[in-house]
Amino acid sequence: MKHSIKTGFSFGLTSGIITTLGLMVGLHSSTGSKLVVIGGILTIAIADAFSDAFGIHFSEESENKHSATEIWQSAISTFFSKLAIALTFIVP
Repeated sequence: MKHSIKTGFSFGLTSGIITTLGLMVGLHSSTGSKLVVIGGILTIAIADAFSDAFGIHFSEESENKHSATEIWQSAISTFFSKLAIALTFIVP
């Protein structure tokens, strides 16, 4: 697996789990509503995936040692891994 894809995947995986669990606990504790928790998961899955993908993109770009393709691979793999991980919390 390419370094750029591993970077995006590993960051998206850990961040996706931590932020989604934090959101779920907070929303469930404050509202007790499954619908609110599901809405929160959908919202954070999309918004946080974009945020982290842009963050990885800018970070890799500022190092001035990666090609444009590697930078975009890192950003895209971060987005999709974060989105997928966060959305898996809707299933159970």
